[in-house]
Amino acid sequence: MSSLPCNTTNVDTPVVNVTEPRNVVRAFMVLGFFALCSLSSFAVDHRYIYFSAYLWFGFIYGMSLQYGRFCMASAIRDLFAVGVPRMAVGIMIAVVLFSLVSAYVTVAGKSTFHASPIGLYSVVGGLIFGIGMVYTGGCASGSLYKTGEGSMAALCVVLSLSFTQVFLVDAGGWLNHLVPATWAASALEKGLPAAVTPSDGWYDQFLAGYVWNLSATTVGELLGFKNPIAAAFIGNSLVNAIIPAIIILAAIYFNWYRKGYLRGKEAAYRGFRTELAGYWSMITASKRTAIAGLVLGVAAGLHMWVIQGLQQRLGIANAGELLAAMGHTAGLSIQDTVFDPGYFYITTQEAQGAAWVMQKLGYNVMDSIFFGLDNGVPNPLLNPVLWMSVSLIGGASVMALLNNEFQFKVPSLEIAFWAIFGGILMGIGARIGMGCNIGAFFATVTNGDPSGWLFGLGMTVGGLIGVKFFNWWIERKMAKEMAALDDF
Repeated sequence: MSSLPCNTTNVDTPVVNVTEPRNVVRAFMVLGFFALCSLSSFAVDHRYIYFSAYLWFGFIYGMSLQYGRFCMASAIRDLFAVGVPRMAVGIMIAVVLFSLVSAYVTVAGKSTFHASPIGLYSVVGGLIFGIGMVYTGGCASGSLYKTGEGSMAALCVVLSLSFTQVFLVDAGGWLNHLVPATWAASALEKGLPAAVTPSDGWYDQFLAGYVWNLSATTVGELLGFKNPIAAAFIGNSLVNAIIPAIIILAAIYFNWYRKGYLRGKEAAYRGFRTELAGYWSMITASKRTAIAGLVLGVAAGLHMWVIQGLQQRLGIANAGELLAAMGHTAGLSIQDTVFDPGYFYITTQEAQGAAWVMQKLGYNVMDSIFFGLDNGVPNPLLNPVLWMSVSLIGGASVMALLNNEFQFKVPSLEIAFWAIFGGILMGIGARIGMGCNIGAFFATVTNGDPSGWLFGLGMTVGGLIGVKFFNWWIERKMAKEMAALDDF
């Protein structure tokens, strides 16, 4: 293994790239498949439009992610391993734009966002997730879009991440002995239904005995804004997202971009004006990533608007109600709900898909709080949020085909090992941190939830640890190879 298992190609290098005719045909075939799914389901029952909303936003996310090579693992790895800030800058651009759109959606009363409890678990989960995503070479969303490019290593990540969550949330035995007594007692005090008794599993006790006792709020609420416009635009967007993003971009500029920008400009240096020009140059240097960030930010905000509008039109608060009304009650939770965040999310619906497979194999997952009480395990064909993940892969495939970047790639045994092992860590981190780089960071930070920065902090530190480990691993392996050559 001579490098980190991730593509470091500079996607903004000017090249003449004419799409091959056969790739155009393939792209239209993929697009046609999803259009057929959307239209045929609507013809069966007009209420499937709710599923199609998730599908087409997922398609847009996939195209945007692939076009900009958008990946949190790439951002951290490129920054700390090779000093390239392109991806980290693009992510901060998306954070700023999504926060503004989210603020507008919130003021309009169309937001579906719900804040996460604020606690140390976010840092711990982010740390484990960050280490894992560097090992795999892709974050949760990055692994999906790379699957759409034909990477079987990325598919290994998706599968290992998904099934790990299933086993983790339903595990008991010796893990129960690691749970603090206060968590166990607090969980039992909640008076939960017997079908999901917390004493059966450590994760149930973690949720009911610890996470549920924490407070969830937004910065707009913390600052005491009574005016909803001020709370959304000043508290949630400006204070929680834009100002931190500007500060992070400034840190990136001074640590990784400034030296190269100022090289050869010593005679024309004009103080703050030159520094500001350099800062702007860094932001606009990667047009492809910046465009992807723009589309992602706007689409993610519109996604909430559309889902909220459909919920109001259909008279539902959760997709579980919709499924029940359509006669599909199998897989609903005790509360007759299914996972339905109403915005861009990744890992939970993948866990549901894996749980459905395990259920078919005779493994009971509905006795857990995560599946049995909250999220349910619907048939994948009747899981609107899972439609989003599948269509994200499809959107990435279309964009990869149009860019002549689709290639079916079978990993070596070594790369497959790191993909699966890293995916396991990502699954553990996602469940402890209550989300991934999208659900626990991107969507939370941009909607004014400070818990997102805690997950982001842990993810960054974890990513740095992963980079340091791989540097050590590569140096160690090269040393062994050189020693073997010396023996001849």
